[in-house]
Amino acid sequence: MAHSSAAAGDKIPVETIVDHEAATREEEPQPAHVDYDIERVEKVYRKLDRRIIPAFWVLYFLCSAIRSNIGLAQTMNADVGHDLVTMLRLSSNDVSTALALFYVSYVIFDCPSNLIMSKLSPRVWMARIVFAVGVIGACFTAVQAAWSLKLLRFLLGVVIAGMWPGMSYYLTLFYPPSRTGKRIGYYFTASQVSAAVVGLVSAGFQLMDGAGGLVGFQWMFLIYGLLGIILGWTLLWWLPERPLPPGEKRKRSGFMKWLPPTPEALKGEDALVHYEDLKRVYHSRPWNTKDLGYVLIDWRLWPLTLMYFGVVGVGIGTQLYGTVIIRGINPSFTGVQLSLLFAPIWITDLIAILLVLPVSDRFHRFRPLFFSCATCIQIAGLLVVTFAPVHNPWARYGGLLMVGFGLGPTVPNCMAWTNEIFQRRHGEVGVAAASALVSGLGNLGSIMTTYALYTGWPADAAPGPHQYRRSNLVMIGILCISILSSIVMFVALKIFGNEPSYRISGSRSPANDGSDDFEDGAARRELKQRGFGRPWWSRKT
Repeated sequence: MAHSSAAAGDKIPVETIVDHEAATREEEPQPAHVDYDIERVEKVYRKLDRRIIPAFWVLYFLCSAIRSNIGLAQTMNADVGHDLVTMLRLSSNDVSTALALFYVSYVIFDCPSNLIMSKLSPRVWMARIVFAVGVIGACFTAVQAAWSLKLLRFLLGVVIAGMWPGMSYYLTLFYPPSRTGKRIGYYFTASQVSAAVVGLVSAGFQLMDGAGGLVGFQWMFLIYGLLGIILGWTLLWWLPERPLPPGEKRKRSGFMKWLPPTPEALKGEDALVHYEDLKRVYHSRPWNTKDLGYVLIDWRLWPLTLMYFGVVGVGIGTQLYGTVIIRGINPSFTGVQLSLLFAPIWITDLIAILLVLPVSDRFHRFRPLFFSCATCIQIAGLLVVTFAPVHNPWARYGGLLMVGFGLGPTVPNCMAWTNEIFQRRHGEVGVAAASALVSGLGNLGSIMTTYALYTGWPADAAPGPHQYRRSNLVMIGILCISILSSIVMFVALKIFGNEPSYRISGSRSPANDGSDDFEDGAARRELKQRGFGRPWWSRKT
């Protein structure tokens, strides 16, 4: 039920064109507040979940598999000399360089890609990313030398740039930022399931070794790449465009005329409920380079980036070197055993995501606490891996499971906190730029762990009881930086606040009028934390 001084059926005189011109809104009276019952609002967001989250889950699963399967290729069929390292005669430096080049191009192109997405169609840009990732992924089948491997890894970083922050930005077109953490976590589980499934399925690819003239890892590259190409085309029909105000017809112009249309995400009363709950999306002010500059000089970027730096560096290091670390724990493990032991790390990660992130969304003001506690679990796990007795390999392997559990909630919480801070302060350009910069610059941690640690650190990779000890200690160090940064950010926000930036208030707009706080239902509710609320069994369906 809606509660308002105006009738729920009254039409709201809002004219919104593709660029959402602010000048038009200046001349229009602001409509009265319309607040719908929370159960009705929740029903709309669940409907959006069914449309968006499965698509994101599938695309992130495949792209994660294509991005990370090079780690498994290093040990697949190694007993017969058909692993990637032996086939291409790669040195440890070649492997580390190839892994790091992906993140170099990713860091360079992440922000530009996300900004393009915000100006063009987010649906089309996301489909473009997945299609291109599939093409490059399939090309890995033909690598014959170190130079071609390095080139393709660099190109893979170019085409996949903007995917992860773009998904986070896309969510803010349909959900309030305080509700994005759980949903980021839902599709982030695809990366964990991908790591587990790809590890298990790689055992099957190893059994295909030699079939059709291809070795096991070539079959893996080819099949995942082809699946990515198919999914890229499918997303053009699957993902919805950004929402329009109720009653407005979508205009198809330019290149959009030649692309297949997609059904609207919401219709009828659902669309009206969403409009009243999230008006900030429907009336976002067009941004320019000056607005972007204000985002780039905002001090809030840097603590968030350092938070992301540590946890994503450890996450990617574990994902790419997980089988290498396990082999260091017990060199007698076969390639198939390594693949099977790699999977449980990401199953624990998945469990942590499902347990922690729904709670962190309901207590979104305590995101730094959830983040720091999860990071401490990672540190404890790395200490176990490093200092547990060498004669007890299963204890050291248990430390890796702890690392996996701690990894799960950290990245989604960091991205959700970025959305919350920068949408309120800078509007839509704040989310698009900040999520990309936090993700892109934070991935410098990935460059460090892939290039300078483990096999990239010859002295530390030497066989012996202390193999990889120094690499583990470095990862503990960058996790401490992440915790410290979250504390600094929390304290600084208490001192300096996070009011909308006056420098982008070029026109009266719900997106930058600090007195209105976006003037939508979600903003009014977010003044308080949702908490646990009513138990699920007492809610109306």
